[in-house]
Amino acid sequence: MEEVDRILIHSLKQVGTDVGEDVDSVKQFTSELIVEAVVRCLRVIDPALGSGLSHLLPPGMSARFRLGMSLAQACQDLGYKGEIGYQTFLYSNEPEIRSLLMFLVEKLPRESAEASDQPTGKSVLLQKAIADQIKAQLAVPWLPPTCRLPIQCKTQSRGPCHRFSSQPLSVPYSLKVPQNKQSKEVTEYYRDFLPAATAQPSQPISVPASLLERHASELSATQEWESEWNSQGLLSRLTPEEYRSRKRSRLQRRIEEQLRAAAQPRPDAQGAQRSTSDLAELLQSFGGASAGGDILTKGTRFTHTEKFTFTQEPEKSVQQMVAAASSLPSSRQSEEDLRVQQQEEIAALQQQLHQLAVQMEEVGGDIRHLTTSINQMSEELKELEKSNTENEELVRVKKQTIDLLPDGENNLEKLQNLVEASVKRLDNLKAQWEKHKAPLLEEQRRLKELCSNQEVESTRMLAEIKELHDKIRQSAEEAKKKEALYKQLLTEYEKLPKDVSRSAYTMRILEIVGNIKKQKEEITKILSDTKELQKEINSLTGKLDRTFAVTDELVFKDAKKDESVRKSYKYLAALHENCTQLIQTIEDTGTIMREIRDLEEQIETENSKKTITNLEKILEDYKAIRQENATLAAKIKEA
Repeated sequence: MEEVDRILIHSLKQVGTDVGEDVDSVKQFTSELIVEAVVRCLRVIDPALGSGLSHLLPPGMSARFRLGMSLAQACQDLGYKGEIGYQTFLYSNEPEIRSLLMFLVEKLPRESAEASDQPTGKSVLLQKAIADQIKAQLAVPWLPPTCRLPIQCKTQSRGPCHRFSSQPLSVPYSLKVPQNKQSKEVTEYYRDFLPAATAQPSQPISVPASLLERHASELSATQEWESEWNSQGLLSRLTPEEYRSRKRSRLQRRIEEQLRAAAQPRPDAQGAQRSTSDLAELLQSFGGASAGGDILTKGTRFTHTEKFTFTQEPEKSVQQMVAAASSLPSSRQSEEDLRVQQQEEIAALQQQLHQLAVQMEEVGGDIRHLTTSINQMSEELKELEKSNTENEELVRVKKQTIDLLPDGENNLEKLQNLVEASVKRLDNLKAQWEKHKAPLLEEQRRLKELCSNQEVESTRMLAEIKELHDKIRQSAEEAKKKEALYKQLLTEYEKLPKDVSRSAYTMRILEIVGNIKKQKEEITKILSDTKELQKEINSLTGKLDRTFAVTDELVFKDAKKDESVRKSYKYLAALHENCTQLIQTIEDTGTIMREIRDLEEQIETENSKKTITNLEKILEDYKAIRQENATLAAKIKEA
């Protein structure tokens, strides 16, 4: 059993049981250690079954009894067929505990090759424990408080449930605006006036949800930015700030175009005009609205949609409510009247639907017509702006000419001198340009070729940099995993005994296997001998019965004629009866010997169960329970 106990202790240590170094046998297990080992095994085998059980033995006796019954029920749910109860854990004996632990160790899931390569440092083990606990709690179905059993009340809170309601939080830092670029006023506000994050939500129950939502949004934004920067930002050859600024301006321009397209003016059927001030003000805030009567005149497609979807005249609403109330069937209406009424309602609804479709088509035609008019007006406006700019330039020139008219001769002479000087300077510049033109053109062609080559080279280097970044990140992750695995293996290696080699364990295992084979062969031989002996006994018994029957018949025939033969027949009958009694006595003797051996084995088993020690423990627990009951009774009287 020593080898079996070592295997059990090693398996229990693997699942997290705190087994001391001096414990090398199941016989040395205490009640606390047995409870911890069983609970650890249950949590690994079935997290939903073992998550609600404590691995620590409580101090109170009633709590200990409840924990023992819960553990016994959990083991029976897993399929344990042996006798088990709270006494198995509180007043344990070696054979029962060994059998129970062997059952639980056999039920443990086998570790895969991938799981064995994972590091098991303290942080990793903590994260794994947290994940297992969350997984176990999520696996338990939710039940109303009135339907919960006592074991489920431990795992599910009795408190009120709240909705996952989050509220926006304001924090002193942001991913969009770095902390070093915040203004002085904003920094002072964050330092002196901003409430703490836990005090910002209107209700305390919204704090966890708000923090989780804030963290999830920032994490998602960071991941999206990294993905966009790696795919598009690096190719733009801009800094992150320039890329964000360009993206912001492009988005603002696109929103402005969409709003302008949706807020174009259109005349209504009577020729009047209505303006939508909300969209106009929004366009002005983007800097895209013009002054004057160039703003909206009538509701856009959104207002039309809202009108047809949500607006309804009060009189129609009242008529529909009255019609709906009158359409309810009374007890005196027949089915035929109801069918006719339903057909009339269907026809009315179809007609109303047809009218709405016609109105929608008219509105769509108006929208297309107004869109065309808006485009024409925009082109006319651009032409007018262009002609206005030309007229302004012409007016400026004419104004300067008029200013020169009072002193015309002197000004004309100055202009002629200025024109001659300009012509000479132009000729000089042309001559200089011709001298420098050829080398500059050559330099331009050379720079263009160099720029194209550098662009190709930079693209190639950018791709290599991205590949190197990916390889560096993967290498760093692999290095961390291997370093943690190395530390774990080094710790396990230092704990292993240095004086035992692998060959010794292998030889020991082979010896155990050989002994088991020999025992199996001996058991098989004994069983075969027993079967042969039983067959021989059955054969002799049958032969004896047949011989006695034949002898009895022959002697009985002669006994009728001869007195001596009659006495012989009596002696024969007595001899047969005595032999039968003798055989029965021998069988009873064998049965009694077997019972004696069984009783001796039971006595040995009872001696190994530490009955006296368990009885002493039971007496101590009984006294503790009486003391607890007395204390509770005194408290009740005082209350």
